[in-house]
Amino acid sequence: MNRSSGVLLPMSALPSPYGIGTMGESAYRFVDFLQAAGQKYWQLLPLSPTSQGDSPYSSFSTFAGNPYFIDPALLVEDGLLTQEELDRFPWGEDPRWIDYASLYEARPALLRLAFSRGRERCAGEIEAFRRENAGWVENYALYLAVKAHFGMAAWTDWPEEDIRLRRPEAVARYRELLAEELAYHVFVQYLFFRQWTALRDYAREKGLRFIGDLPIYVALDSADVWSEPQFFQLDQKNLPKAVAGVPPDAFTQEGQLWGNPLYDWDALRADGYGWWIRRIDGAKKLYDAIRIDHFRGLESYWAVPSQETTAKNGSWQPGPGMGFVGVMTSWFSDLEFIAEDLGIITDGVRQLLEDSGLPGMKVLQFAFDAQGESAYLPHNCQPNSVCYVGTHDNDTVLGWLETASPEDRDFARRYMHITQEEGWCWGMIRSGMATASRLFVVQMQDLLELPGDCRTNVPGVAEGNWRWRMLPEEADEKLAEKLRRYTETYRRL
Repeated sequence: MNRSSGVLLPMSALPSPYGIGTMGESAYRFVDFLQAAGQKYWQLLPLSPTSQGDSPYSSFSTFAGNPYFIDPALLVEDGLLTQEELDRFPWGEDPRWIDYASLYEARPALLRLAFSRGRERCAGEIEAFRRENAGWVENYALYLAVKAHFGMAAWTDWPEEDIRLRRPEAVARYRELLAEELAYHVFVQYLFFRQWTALRDYAREKGLRFIGDLPIYVALDSADVWSEPQFFQLDQKNLPKAVAGVPPDAFTQEGQLWGNPLYDWDALRADGYGWWIRRIDGAKKLYDAIRIDHFRGLESYWAVPSQETTAKNGSWQPGPGMGFVGVMTSWFSDLEFIAEDLGIITDGVRQLLEDSGLPGMKVLQFAFDAQGESAYLPHNCQPNSVCYVGTHDNDTVLGWLETASPEDRDFARRYMHITQEEGWCWGMIRSGMATASRLFVVQMQDLLELPGDCRTNVPGVAEGNWRWRMLPEEADEKLAEKLRRYTETYRRL
C-alpha cells in the first residue's frame, strides 16, 4: 500500500432520486469527484442485503448484493422499466434521510416488474451468472424463497423441521415448489453484480480502488448459517450454544450482546478454512482491499451463553490466531487487508497484528486524552497503519467536539494548531494527512463539516442508524480542489 488517501462514504449515503444511494449516476459522479480530489480509495460499508434494523453488519448473506443499491434509472435504460413506473412510487420526502419503510415496499415491486420483462431477454446471461455463482446463489435464493413462504420468519422459527434442518428431500421439494421465487432472487443478484461490475470497471479506469468491510461474524438468520451449520457452534437443533459480543467497558456497563453465532474453528480448520476462502473470494469480486472487522476476535473472542440477556457473563475463548490469518493472507496475496484492531487490545492481539504484517487502525478521535499518552496521537502513527479521523461508528468531528471534555479539546487544539480560519474538521484532516500512516481516510461528513446528527451509526442503538445521505451538490468542484491541495501537500497523490 503506497502513501495515499481516501474517503469513507457508504453506498447508501449517495444522493439519488430513489430514496437511497445506488450504483447509478451519483456513484459515477462520486468516482469523478474522488479522482479530481486526488484520492485513491473509496471506502464502503458492506454491500450485502440488510435485515431487521437496516444495518449492513446484519445481513441475509455474506455473498449477496443489496437489491436497494440496484439503480432504477439504469433499468429504464435497459428497457426493463419505464420512467412512468419509477415516478409512481414514493421514495421518501427528505433527500438527507433514508426512509427504509418506503424502500421496503417500493423496491421489490419495481424489481419484480423488471424480472417479468428481463428473465427471457437476459436468459443466457442469467444462466451464466447462476453457474458461476452456484456455490452461494442457489442457497441464498432458496433461503429467501422459503423465508417468504413462511411469512419472513427467521429460519430458526420455520414450522417445518425438515426444511429448517435442510434435509435433502425437503430441499428438493421446496426447490421445485418455489422455483419461480428462486428464479426472481437469482435475477436480482444478476442485476446487482452487472451494475457493480460496470461501476468498478469505471473506477479502475479512473485509478480508484475500493475498500470494503468484512464483518467478522455473520447473522444467525442468514443463508450462510442455515446452509452450512456445521461451521458454527450450534446444538442438534441448529440453535446457538453461545453467541458473540464484547464485555462491559467504560462505555457500556453490560457490554454489547451482538447475538451472532460463533464459529466452530475446529471444524473450519479441519476443512482447510474453505468456508472463509470462499467468503473472501466473494468479497474479492467487490473490493480491492478488505478491512477485517473485529480483528481482535481472531486472537480471542467473547463468548456469551445463548440464554443470557446481556454480555456480562461471557468468557474469552481462543481464536484461530496466525494459523488462520496466515492462510488467508497467503491465499489472497493480491488483496490488501486492513486489521480493525480497535476495542480491548491485549498483548496477544498486538502480537497477532505484528505477526500478520497487516496495517492496523489509528483513529484521531481517540487520540486526545489530556491525561495520558495515546497510541492514536499523530506522532505515534507508524507507516504500516491506516489513519482515520473517525470511522462509521464515530461521531462527526463537530459532534465529537460537543462531547469532548474542555481539557481534551484544549489539548487537541494546541496539538493540531487548530485555527478559526481552518476550522476543526480541516484541522483534523490536515493532521491525519500529515501522519506517517501510509493510508489516510476521512468520512464524507467531516469533509462537509456536518454536525453530530449526521453521523452514520451509534453503536449499541438499534434504531435510527444508517440513514444519513449526502445531498446532490455537496461533493462539488470547490471541495474537490480543497481536498486535492491537502492531499498534494502531504504527498498522498
